[in-house]
Amino acid sequence: MHKTLNLDDLIAKKNSESIETDPELGYEELYDLIIPPGTVVSIIYDIVEEFGLEPITRKMPINIANSEEREILVLRGPLEKVQAAEEFLYKEMKAWVENQ
Repeated sequence: MHKTLNLDDLIAKKNSESIETDPELGYEELYDLIIPPGTVVSIIYDIVEEFGLEPITRKMPINIANSEEREILVLRGPLEKVQAAEEFLYKEMKAWVENQ
């Protein structure tokens, strides 16, 4: 029997891991990769595991269906990792759409 991917479990796992910080600054400069609603969960899971990004939710203004704000999934991490993850996301989504 296979395990169903669950974003709440993934978020909890990443929250339990420590974030490396720059000893000189005392903090790490982090960036967010906004995950479009409807993104395939297995792709999100692969991105988090491969690039070591932290999944969090963020309220953002959305101008669809009479909704002013909506919680959006974002993956947070250093700039280089976020940029690489963004390329991976679009490549995987394109492949997924073409195979449907």
